[in-house]
Amino acid sequence: MNVAHLVLPSQTRQWLRRAYDALRFDAAMKRFTADPTAALATDSPLLAELISAWGNVGWSAKEGYLRACLAGALSSRGPTLECGSGLSTLLLGVVAQKRNNTHWALEHLSEWSAKVGHHVVRQRVSAVRLHTAPLRPYEGFAWYDPPLTELPRTFGLVVCDGPPADTSGGRYGLVPVMRDHLAPGCMILLDDAGRAEERAIAQRWQAELNAVGQLVGDDKPFIRMVLPQQQEPAGLKSG
Repeated sequence: MNVAHLVLPSQTRQWLRRAYDALRFDAAMKRFTADPTAALATDSPLLAELISAWGNVGWSAKEGYLRACLAGALSSRGPTLECGSGLSTLLLGVVAQKRNNTHWALEHLSEWSAKVGHHVVRQRVSAVRLHTAPLRPYEGFAWYDPPLTELPRTFGLVVCDGPPADTSGGRYGLVPVMRDHLAPGCMILLDDAGRAEERAIAQRWQAELNAVGQLVGDDKPFIRMVLPQQQEPAGLKSG
C-alpha cells in the first residue's frame, strides 16, 4: 500500500482501500457468523477487525458496547430492538438468526439505511427487519415512527444508540413510545453515557419503569438497565 500511495492517483487509492476493506469485512463477518460467541472472548480480535473494516470512524459503536450488546442478545429471550442502525444491526441480526428470532432496527436516515440494508442482503442476514422513516413529533419530544402494529409483542433486549443528540428530547422517546413492547426483565443498553443528557434520560427511564440502571465503562461509558419482572402498561400520547 505504501508503494501504491506513491504511484497511484488518489481516486484509485481510495477505490483500492474500499475494496480491501470490503474483503476484510466479508472475511470477518464469515468468522463471526460461524460462531458469534467466540467474538466475546477477551483475547479475540474479531470485534476490533469488524469495526475497523466497517469504516464508519467516529460513529461506529465501540468494542465494549458491541460486546455488551452481543452478550445481551445471546442471553435474552425473544426478538431484539435497535434504535439506530449500523454494524451492530448486522451482528445482532446474525445472533437473532441463529436463535430463530428477529432483530428490528429503526433508522431515520434513508441514505444510511440503504447502506446498512445493502450489507444485510450481502451478508444474508434474513433475521433483520430494518424500518426506515423520518423522526416524528410526539408530545414534548421527537422520536422514530415504528410500525407498532407489525412489531413483535415484546422485546427482550433494546440497544439504544439513536436518534442523534440534537433531536428534541434526545433518546427519551424509547420508553413512552415502546413501553408496551418491553418484556418484563427487558434489558436496555443506552450508549453515549458520557454525555449528561443520556444520564438524565436514563434517570427518567428508571423512575418511569421502576428499573435498575448501572453505568458501565470509563473511556466510552454506556448504561445497562434492567426492567422489573412485572411491568405495568402505560398509555401513549402523541402530537
